[in-house]
Amino acid sequence: MTLSRMTLAAALLGATTLGAQAQDLRIALQSDADVLDPDQSRTFVGRIVYASLCDKLVDITPDLEIIPQLATDWEWSDDNTSITFTLREGVTFHDGTPLNADAVARNIERSQTLEESRRKSELTSVTGTEVLGEYEIRFDLSTPDATLLAQLADRSGMMMSPDAFDAAGADFGLAPVCSGPFAFEERIAQDRITLTRFDDYWNADAINFDSVTFLPIPDTTVRLANLQSGDIDILERLAATDLEQARGDDGIAIESAVSLGYQGLTFNLDNGDRGDNPWGNDPRLRRALSLAIGRDIINQVVFNGAFAAGNQPFPPNSPWYDADRPVPERDVERARALLEEAGFGDGITLEVQVPNTTVPLQLMQVVQSMASEAGINIEITSKEFATLLEDQSAGDFIASQIGWSGRVDPDGNIHQFMVTDGGLNDAGYSNPEVDQLLNDARTTTDQAERKALYDQAQDILSADQPIVYLYHQNWIWALDASIEGFTPYPDGMIRLEGVTTSED
Repeated sequence: MTLSRMTLAAALLGATTLGAQAQDLRIALQSDADVLDPDQSRTFVGRIVYASLCDKLVDITPDLEIIPQLATDWEWSDDNTSITFTLREGVTFHDGTPLNADAVARNIERSQTLEESRRKSELTSVTGTEVLGEYEIRFDLSTPDATLLAQLADRSGMMMSPDAFDAAGADFGLAPVCSGPFAFEERIAQDRITLTRFDDYWNADAINFDSVTFLPIPDTTVRLANLQSGDIDILERLAATDLEQARGDDGIAIESAVSLGYQGLTFNLDNGDRGDNPWGNDPRLRRALSLAIGRDIINQVVFNGAFAAGNQPFPPNSPWYDADRPVPERDVERARALLEEAGFGDGITLEVQVPNTTVPLQLMQVVQSMASEAGINIEITSKEFATLLEDQSAGDFIASQIGWSGRVDPDGNIHQFMVTDGGLNDAGYSNPEVDQLLNDARTTTDQAERKALYDQAQDILSADQPIVYLYHQNWIWALDASIEGFTPYPDGMIRLEGVTTSED
């Protein structure tokens, strides 16, 4: 039952402990999640659901430090070619089976061998695991891998019940079984995902809700209206254009954090037959489009100046950003000259698929207007987000407006998108020199060495531009003012440990 602010306050009357109230927390998502299998999924909203459903070996702090979750301790070997984890004792999966070293080994094996797994490229360095005791396991690596812990703080480190995934196979996502604070209850596509409190959760005292329901509501205005009416309790990614209105409502609290990710345009260079097109074959066209776009104009017109212009996989405030390649100024004349060089002096059309939500459509309409001044006619094809992802994976696109939520380690923003046959390389981009640079960056823990390697890769990628980066957003959450204990994280996830409600 939907609780308004008034009925929620009434329900809390007489309670001796606020966290003891039986209630459903309702969270509005910008879109529906894809398959709820950590090995197969790829959506940002799916990761939000996982934050309540599937614990990981390690987690992060708001300051991006790696901290224990299912693993309580870890130690690298002297040559950094193995890492040994000590696991938390007494943890069980939602089906009652124990989480132990054997279960972790089976999870890693599945991530590496399941035909449909998208985690393979994230775990390439892991050559095997060795169970050393009931709660101790060693990961053996082919080479030192500076990115591994950050990977294990995300979907590669999410532990699923081995009995459940062995029984379900590739259909595990229909009824996922993990070890997080909430267990899977039901899913109605495009309507809701419901999780219920897992009483045997290892950190159950920090959980104060009986259930959490995730509601895909693509329209930003509708999401805000639902929050104002009390039909939802939290919405993720409040539109920058709605920020002033939300701040003016005493019943709403605002939280924000700088994003780790980016938004841009991914081009099909060599992903199936549709990659054989002028835009995929000639980087001059992609550079021309990039020059025709004013990033600062996008930020002001679409986002009221709340976000940051971008031209790289890392935001300008990141230590990994290449300051020698700043965000380019808009240059329509240079864009026209590049089209002329490429043989399209009379203009060219570009078909771009776009999620059917308000902000991406507004973004592309602004890009469409700017590109037209350079002789580029953009045709916008609006699609439901899950369909867009399916088409992008299958290579059924020319260009796609899509982004990435970002990762703690810089490798997570670039490697799997740019290396040959990377798990998220929907562009079909392949450059042996880039492969070598990005693979080398994984093998050193020296930050200066890694930065130099990423800068060299960026020298090549800025010319090839398989992805034209546009901007970096701030995560903005709007919450019912009764919500307490919410902590904003730069990865955009909603962690419910310690979150409670109070009377208005």
